[in-house]
Amino acid sequence: MAQQLDTTVCIAGGGPAGIVAGLIFARAGVDVVVLEKHADFLRDFRGDTVHPSTLNLLDQLGLGETASAIDHSELSALDAVIDGIRVHAVDFTSLPAPHRYVTLMPQWDLLNMLVEEAQRQPSFRLVLEATAHTEIQENGRVVGIEASTPDGPLRVTAALTVAADGRASAVRDSLGLVPADYGVPIDVLWFRVPRPTKPMRDTLANIRGGSALVTIPRPGYFQCGLLIRKGSFPEFQRAGIEAFRDKIASTAPRLGEVTHEISSFDDVKLLSVQINRLPEWSVPGAICIGDAAHAMSPAFGVGINYAIQDAVALANALVPVLRKQGTDAAALDAVCVAVQRRRTLPTVLMQRMQRVAHRLIDRATSGVVLHNPPRLRERFVIAVILPRVRPILARIVGYGFRPERIAPGILKPRA
Repeated sequence: MAQQLDTTVCIAGGGPAGIVAGLIFARAGVDVVVLEKHADFLRDFRGDTVHPSTLNLLDQLGLGETASAIDHSELSALDAVIDGIRVHAVDFTSLPAPHRYVTLMPQWDLLNMLVEEAQRQPSFRLVLEATAHTEIQENGRVVGIEASTPDGPLRVTAALTVAADGRASAVRDSLGLVPADYGVPIDVLWFRVPRPTKPMRDTLANIRGGSALVTIPRPGYFQCGLLIRKGSFPEFQRAGIEAFRDKIASTAPRLGEVTHEISSFDDVKLLSVQINRLPEWSVPGAICIGDAAHAMSPAFGVGINYAIQDAVALANALVPVLRKQGTDAAALDAVCVAVQRRRTLPTVLMQRMQRVAHRLIDRATSGVVLHNPPRLRERFVIAVILPRVRPILARIVGYGFRPERIAPGILKPRA
């Protein structure tokens, strides 16, 4: 016999969108159940960039000091080295204090911190090892989720169901919602290497000889991503691990002394890059947010932050309705439509910006982008145009096109 839980909001997925939404609902006094299919949050090679917009939200939640105590790195600028020329692309120091940087911290540490705060609230329940797979329907309306657990089936009935279970969302599929895909011509091979003996300047992108490598500084090591043509990973595997190491060393020569730490392709993880979004984010009784509503590419590292902003927008819209009108079905559905209307434009704009970035990367890996030394026109762009654009890029990358803040009156005092 299936276990049964009843709640006001049921969230499928314990990633950034699901946990932040659950935390805000719980802090608002709304009964919420979050279903997470894994036993914990300890999974590597996930997006770990926490942008100024999210740091500001952590401050609103009273978690700024707790977050700053987590082992992390900070990047105040995003630089690229293109054929030996360093380009200072984004400078977060132009943003208002206090958060003039991007924080890089393991996502599991961030999620554990948020869950610990949420579990202080009596209205928050997290069910681990609960794989949400099918919506429960009554009279054409979603009224909850069915999930599988080690102890057997679980049924969670709710006034509103939130699919926050990622780009391969099973709940979204069960709702019959299909995202429109916007083809991205690359995949990313993620791996890590120790920091070289001689210190390296923080550099987000290294482009040389038709190859592009992302190097994300972490305490004691670099998390790296080699951009490859979509579907070409088998070619790298056939060429062998030594050829792979040589490609890394030729793209970022300073890493040459540590590439031997990549012992085999077991140390390399393939990320299939996607950009997509749902034409409709909701059906009666349910809404998709985060990657379930719109998969972002790794460009600019905004995926976590856009997912969290969806969660904040949903909480800002839903909590006042629950307080004034209760679980009125029409009112809840109107909230879902309003959330999509609010978050669609910033999502579309960022995805367009990501697609432009991918085209530029494709050009950069197909031929000479900058001459060394730069020609007159290139020097003009670097010295005159880029400094004027840099503060705009900092705001767009750091905050997004419509940054969300938790509305006044939503949060009750911390437990």
